[in-house]
Amino acid sequence: MRKGRFSIPAADLALRYSESVSFDWRLYRYDIAGSIAHAGALSAAGVLNKDELRQISEGLRKIEMQIERDEFDWQVDLEDVHMNIESALTRDIGAAGAKLHTGRSRNDQVALDLRLYVREQITLISERIRALQRALIDLADRHHDVILPGYTHLQRAQP
Repeated sequence: MRKGRFSIPAADLALRYSESVSFDWRLYRYDIAGSIAHAGALSAAGVLNKDELRQISEGLRKIEMQIERDEFDWQVDLEDVHMNIESALTRDIGAAGAKLHTGRSRNDQVALDLRLYVREQITLISERIRALQRALIDLADRHHDVILPGYTHLQRAQP
């Protein structure tokens, strides 16, 4: 984002302060899924033709595979996961990649990515809680004849 506005590069300290790619790279799957869906909407609206839609979808899947194989070159000066992916896409496929940003902001991308991430995490956490519940019930079933004192507030409960 900064590149187009200033003629001299940011100081290293400012770069380290403003970048988020060192941790938000983990949102790449959600960003790519959202970008493919957005490209589909742009195609339906007539902004992208079918060939551009294909180029964008294939280009994003290629980037996704590079990331999964740990072959993607994350650039701190591009600040975040969104700019890194968009920059790589535009570099790889040309002008069609630049059209992907039409009709959405980085805030839209952040909101979508976080929403998809939280949805997935809720599902995973719920599954783990159910597994813990099943393990506790199994443990209780196997040891139903063991007598244990009851405790409340770290002291023995009244009988």
